[in-house]
Amino acid sequence: MEKMIDLNGKSYPVIPEVGTIQQLLEHLGLGDRILIVEKNKEILQKDHYDAPIMDRDQIEIIHFVGGG
Repeated sequence: MEKMIDLNGKSYPVIPEVGTIQQLLEHLGLGDRILIVEKNKEILQKDHYDAPIMDRDQIEIIHFVGGG
């Protein structure tokens, strides 16, 4: 059964194979980027990306884009 989360302000279905923040980042193609991840209004340290994703979690992902 899919979980529904709020990802950057929009409803987003999470497939059953994605159970942690790290797996979500990999699924979104962001696994190797420098990021800030907030889960339910708390900033997560990278060593906590193994935190499980629960139905209705609020996830915010901010990644940096280089430019010049």
